[in-house]
Amino acid sequence: MVGTGGGRSLFRTSLVVINVVLVILQNPYVGVLGSDQTVTVSLYYETLCPYCADFIVNHLVQLFQNGLISIVNLRLIPWGNAWINPDGSFACQHGGDECLLNTIDACTISIYPDVTSHFRFIHCVERLTLQNKHSEWQKCFEMSGLGTQPIDCYNNGYGGVLENKYAKETSQLNPPHRFVPWVIVNNQPLQEDFQKFMAYICKAYKGKYKPEVCRSLSYQTDSTENIIGNSNSAVCYAGESRNFTALNLAEKIPR
Repeated sequence: MVGTGGGRSLFRTSLVVINVVLVILQNPYVGVLGSDQTVTVSLYYETLCPYCADFIVNHLVQLFQNGLISIVNLRLIPWGNAWINPDGSFACQHGGDECLLNTIDACTISIYPDVTSHFRFIHCVERLTLQNKHSEWQKCFEMSGLGTQPIDCYNNGYGGVLENKYAKETSQLNPPHRFVPWVIVNNQPLQEDFQKFMAYICKAYKGKYKPEVCRSLSYQTDSTENIIGNSNSAVCYAGESRNFTALNLAEKIPR
């Protein structure tokens, strides 16, 4: 529950989420093209990496704002730099809370496979992460207009099955991911150049009609044949330990 000082913060967060929802729902481009014309964009991330949160909240959301989503098959893979212990349990770079939220995201993607639905929820959680309020994540169900079935998915163990699948997919990346956010456009890892993901989408799209935004983005990849080391973007590196205070969110999940 939110204390007396949380009402205004929740109100502001709600307004932001509502605005994102409205942008997505009112976007006339969503779902216009057939799957054979779309560019597949895969984001490998972890929920409590602040750089993943920033990328989702402030950059990836632009796909829904500028019409690029009309040519994109967006895949979100919530595993990141986590690993599986010898006993089969999960361990995450930012602690147990991150393992919980990764699994909740996986369940939300599975239960609400439409990207406009699960992205609203994930965007809400990541905004709370940026605000150091990730403990309020359950409010994102109501704010994004979704039911709480992902909590049941987590409790009954199916979320673990989904996370094992994402762990396997992430471990098989070639080249292996070195950090998150790790972005792949049509099987091309963008590596350090991930901030230019929209330009790469436009370049990869072979359809006849490109969204208007591509006219201003197409030039950005012209000189990036060797993209390793070309960017100074902040990331969460694989194998890097982080000082992080867990809130033991799993203990507060309704059973």
